[in-house]
Amino acid sequence: MSQQTMRQKARRDARTVTSKRRAVLLERAKRLEDLALQVMLAIGERDAAVTAAEQRAGNALREMTAIEGVTLREAAEWCGDQIGLREATRLRRLADQAQSDECAAARVS
Repeated sequence: MSQQTMRQKARRDARTVTSKRRAVLLERAKRLEDLALQVMLAIGERDAAVTAAEQRAGNALREMTAIEGVTLREAAEWCGDQIGLREATRLRRLADQAQSDECAAARVS
């Protein structure tokens, strides 16, 4: 076998190995991309669920204070050890903000 023929064969072999390696790396990148997408979707779903739950809690606290006439401290006490005054304040503000956002959106429409 001539020197040139051996070089050509070596180049072909190198291209084959490189091509196979590139295919393996692309498959791995695709799997990682799919897994990352699953993580991001799950986190987004979790965040949406937390937001909805906090909105419901804030609405209930707003009703306890506005309609039932208890203070926010008393409303927190009614919830036992589940929330403190600081958390109750945060949740109530979320509910108030959501309500004012809805009113603003209704005025624009």
